[in-house]
Amino acid sequence: MYTIKNYVTADSLEQAAALRQKGRNNVIIGGNLWLKMGHRSIQNAIDLSRLQLDMIEEDDREFHIGCMVTLRQLEVHEGLNRTFGNVFKEAVRHIVGVQFRNLATVGGSIFPRFGFSDVLTAFMACASEVELYRGGRIPVRTFAGMPLDDDILTHIHIKKDGRKVCYQSYRITETDFPALTCAVARTENGFETVLGARPKRAVCTAGPALEAPFDGEKLQAYARAVADQTEFGSNMRGSAAYRRELAAVLIRRALEELTEDKTCR
Repeated sequence: MYTIKNYVTADSLEQAAALRQKGRNNVIIGGNLWLKMGHRSIQNAIDLSRLQLDMIEEDDREFHIGCMVTLRQLEVHEGLNRTFGNVFKEAVRHIVGVQFRNLATVGGSIFPRFGFSDVLTAFMACASEVELYRGGRIPVRTFAGMPLDDDILTHIHIKKDGRKVCYQSYRITETDFPALTCAVARTENGFETVLGARPKRAVCTAGPALEAPFDGEKLQAYARAVADQTEFGSNMRGSAAYRRELAAVLIRRALEELTEDKTCR
């Protein structure tokens, strides 16, 4: 539970930023789903719902996603799923249920950089940038490793660079937090792998060269190499050794889908 002294619906980003910078007890309210799981006293709860940040827009080069876009909007957006191979639909479909995804926001899922975040893993596998009110545009992969601060995430931009992305995750139960998340991107320069819920924040790992023709042995070797060079930890959902073995399986499955090689599934 938490307590709120003042609830402020911001009329501008300038107003929201000014309030946010007054102290750590002034917080941005997104869908207010993860926040309510904590215990704290909030001086000013800042609502951005009037600022038209709840839209997904597309141009010839990029998708522009406002921070107040819900996970459900992300899940069902035809343009995103067509362009990136249903990666966002697959990444969010295990998150509790439709009612939850109708409230949870993209900004609230990305800005805290939770280690368990399916959403962060998916965005890191794409050519994505966050847009911060003060900090400007920063690659999501860089942002994921930065410490938390008092800036405001306003948008996420995803470049249309021709990549296809496959998302995999493993949960002990259907709607639980993931034991491991995995997204593999196939780009014009090869393959990129993002692993999250390690249980630390997601990281991108470059694997060895992987060239056609693809077969089960090549894919398995690539998956094992990436898993072996990634750092894992242990918690109640699995040991580091378990996650390493699981990573090799999930990476291989993603590679099979991206290369349309089903022979060794």
